[in-house]
Amino acid sequence: MFKRILIANRGEIALRVIRAARQLGVESVAVYSEADRESPHLEQADQRVCIGPPKSAESYLDMPAIIQAAEQHDCCAIHPGYGFLAENALFAELCEQAKMSFIGPPAAAIRAMGDKATARETMRAAGLPVIPGSRGTLRNIEQGLTRAKEIGFPVILKATAGGGGKGMRRVNAEEEFAAKYRDAALEAEKAFSNPGLYMEKYIVDGRHIEFQVMADAFGNAVHLGERECSAQRRHQKLVEESPSPVMTPELRDELGEKLRRALQLVGYRNAGTVEFFRDQDGHLYFMEMNARLQVEHPVTEQVTGRDLVVEQIRIAANEELSFDQQEITMRGHSIECRINAEDPYEDFRPSPGLVETFQPPSEIEGARVRIDSHVRPGYRIPVYYDSLIAKLIVWGQDRDAAREAMIDALERFEVGGVKTTIPVHLQIMRNEQFAAGDYDTGFIERLLG
Repeated sequence: MFKRILIANRGEIALRVIRAARQLGVESVAVYSEADRESPHLEQADQRVCIGPPKSAESYLDMPAIIQAAEQHDCCAIHPGYGFLAENALFAELCEQAKMSFIGPPAAAIRAMGDKATARETMRAAGLPVIPGSRGTLRNIEQGLTRAKEIGFPVILKATAGGGGKGMRRVNAEEEFAAKYRDAALEAEKAFSNPGLYMEKYIVDGRHIEFQVMADAFGNAVHLGERECSAQRRHQKLVEESPSPVMTPELRDELGEKLRRALQLVGYRNAGTVEFFRDQDGHLYFMEMNARLQVEHPVTEQVTGRDLVVEQIRIAANEELSFDQQEITMRGHSIECRINAEDPYEDFRPSPGLVETFQPPSEIEGARVRIDSHVRPGYRIPVYYDSLIAKLIVWGQDRDAAREAMIDALERFEVGGVKTTIPVHLQIMRNEQFAAGDYDTGFIERLLG
């Protein structure tokens, strides 16, 4: 096992990794930008080091600065968390060149899965159904338009190197294709330094379902069931739950086995998430794979009882998976609400500033409550980064119990000084359609009007 690791991230995920390292008896080094100098999570690390100015390009994305910090503090490995450098193959290679383990997939696997067009072809070869679309990256507007006419409108253009809704445009008709293509390519270039696009048939009123997978360096691979992520706004997830209300055990097992084969096909290692889209007829199609830990990983941990971050560190230290597929069981139901510092009544405008009150719920009768957050009263939310300030996770014996517990927990969650998305989460939880499990990716837009 490693003696000391560096955490190349900030906020709640940095704190999450610090706690996992401590559980394994591993020391942690936390990096921070000048804007995060007072972040409470730094107090939990064994050591801390400033790596640059507030802008992420000059700090959390500064690969040489992070590698240098790790070397100066005698770190054996680097955990990237999610976002920033988590899916950067070059950074994974730089870690290896510096004789440090990257706590994530190998660079080759990141490249194979990070290029969304290549990932589609890899999964197709493994026997997984993919959404009708382009075969590989589109060469130009003309090729894209020809293929769009073949599969039929609407279609969706996506950045081959991206995620998080960047470089993504829905195209409803032929006459708007060229303009939407140029817009998507320009946004992809700015966000990922890669203007490449691929295209898929746009499935109206579909559901977003993803599988958690893990693999070690010894050929062992497992899936830990699925998460429902259809409660989204502008392609950004607001609520996640596990298991999905529409997944059957038979389909879970079938897809899970195909995913395990796919992981072995690409030589995958460590944690990953495979995303599917479900149409109105119940067919599931592969969309993409995120070669990293996901924000919503806690709901999987709650229903399986497995610590995914601890397992990530163990695998990176060249240990075998501590469990096999037969040992994975899903018990009860878990829901996660992403609490963002945003004003939901002003088009979700970011609400940075001083947190005057921060009192999350501690316990709910008949349920388990978990808070993943680095925030406390007196903390000032910086303007430079993502607005996520807390993840509220509940577990209940069944879905309805979990939903009722979430309502109770949200009502008790007190945050003062900044606006948050808690009112919207309560609106979602109380909605009859959500309560019935009958919702899709257009649900939030219709709910909020």
